[in-house]
Amino acid sequence: MNGGATRWIGADRVPADYPTARLLVPRKVVFKSADGVEVHGQLFEADGGRGQAGGGGGLRKPAIIYVHGGPPRQMLLGWHYSDYYSNAYALNQYLASRGFVVLSVNYRLGIGYGREFHHPPQGGAQGAAEYQDVKASAEWLARQPQVDPRRIGIYGGSYGGFLTALALARNSDLFAAGVDIHGVHDWSGERARPLLASDRYEKAPDTQRALDVAWQSSPISSVSTWRSPVLLIHGDDDRNVRFSQTVDLARRLEAQKVAFEELIIPDDTHHFMRHVNWLRVDAATADYFARKLGAGQIQAARP
Repeated sequence: MNGGATRWIGADRVPADYPTARLLVPRKVVFKSADGVEVHGQLFEADGGRGQAGGGGGLRKPAIIYVHGGPPRQMLLGWHYSDYYSNAYALNQYLASRGFVVLSVNYRLGIGYGREFHHPPQGGAQGAAEYQDVKASAEWLARQPQVDPRRIGIYGGSYGGFLTALALARNSDLFAAGVDIHGVHDWSGERARPLLASDRYEKAPDTQRALDVAWQSSPISSVSTWRSPVLLIHGDDDRNVRFSQTVDLARRLEAQKVAFEELIIPDDTHHFMRHVNWLRVDAATADYFARKLGAGQIQAARP
């Protein structure tokens, strides 16, 4: 404070087009997954929208689902205590200001909803049961009268990148485009790697079964049904998710003739240690969805 006036710290780090004066209050939404699990999310939606109003009033907008990483995380109805997720919250606010309906999903494996939710059966590399919650979020959005069900995108980083890739691979009918940020695409080369170690004579009797399930839980096992375009983003000095995970997926998408773009961040890690790189990633994500989902081309809402 200086004479009663508030002075921003780091104001020069905020992009000029960021809607600082127009931040909205996200709304809590609750819906159920196919197996009955209750799923919580935060809905970001600006009033009105850009484009022509349809007959009967209302607008049909493109929508984006955000899936957090971790997975033991929980997104909030406000700024997050983690810098990684406060950045995600900021980007969700920005996307909403650009005309998207944004749904941030707290899928099972996350924290804050009890032990069974945090430790579900067949989660992760043991069956990817949490994907049911991601699919349910797209189906919930598609039922909303202001959302264009043909223009639902998805993005996330790390474990959220894994779920983004899985969504596009399994359900390109629901997800029209995605941004996969340093995601895992082959569990048999990550979590199941200890099963392949040859430093012991004895082997677990269900090793092959575990590898089979890890493979079936991986996005690349369903790449044959992947149709929707994707932007792949990865830092080449990532110490959490191997950079080769994205290189391998890109080659598979190329073989399948799936449209993809790449943004490689040189000499940076899983958490993008340089602020300028976060800005590049966020700007690329927003630009990609604007091009693929057409924010600003908002159609007449369903009656």
